[in-house]
Amino acid sequence: ALLLALAFAPFLFPGVKALNVAAKVLVFIVLVASFDLLLGYTGIVSFAHTMFFGIGAYGTAIASTRLGPTWGALGIGLAGALAVSLVLALLIGLFSLRVRAIFFAMITLAVASAFLTLASQLSEFTGGEDGLTFRVPEWLSPSFELSETPWMGVTIDGRLLCYYLLFVVALVLLLTLLRIVNSPFGRVLQAIRENEFRAEAIGYRVVVYRTISSVLSALFACLAGAMLALWLRYNGPDTSMSFEIMMDVLLIVVIGGMGTIYGAAIGSALFVVAQSYLQD
Repeated sequence: ALLLALAFAPFLFPGVKALNVAAKVLVFIVLVASFDLLLGYTGIVSFAHTMFFGIGAYGTAIASTRLGPTWGALGIGLAGALAVSLVLALLIGLFSLRVRAIFFAMITLAVASAFLTLASQLSEFTGGEDGLTFRVPEWLSPSFELSETPWMGVTIDGRLLCYYLLFVVALVLLLTLLRIVNSPFGRVLQAIRENEFRAEAIGYRVVVYRTISSVLSALFACLAGAMLALWLRYNGPDTSMSFEIMMDVLLIVVIGGMGTIYGAAIGSALFVVAQSYLQD
């Protein structure tokens, strides 16, 4: 039902606000599902997840600002952001995953706070507190119209094309995460979550599996950040790296149920819709 609602959202719920809410749901589905891989399946508590989310958003924003509104710029920005996320996740994983859970959580919190400060201070690259506003390729621009005549009462413009690009990306990433957690690798992660000592005794290199899990989680979060920046055509420290977003993600994982990718999708939809409409 959620899949169909998101697939036909522009036609079922007309209006700018409804489309924004649907796009935010798509972004949060990927972000929360990636965090669930870490918390729900591997049992790792990390507060650095929004840091990777922000890196993905900043990679897209900086590349588009410097190189112009082209598909090549988006590709370079995304590739750079994924590379930075990969290196950082490996470093954090290798240095920190040998320690106890609470110490790992504190280390990730410290690293995330440092990155938030860097994003605010390095105004030459990140735009500082004001952030970066950038243009996207013409096909995704709100001013672009594929057809002058509306289809089913909806204008086929760049905004609609951008929404369906996010929809396809979110669907592919969610299916990929489902494949990962239902693979033998995913079963080992669940074994580590249930009893780390026993998994080690059977012969699994727990540190290696936990590091791979944290790296995969970081890469998916980075892609979610790029999706957000592409939709908003803007990114700033509070937009993608704030601690408030991290709390929202934790809350959604609990609402949807830890250790279930479908729960991450349903929890994201419930939370974002409630957050957007209950205040009215």
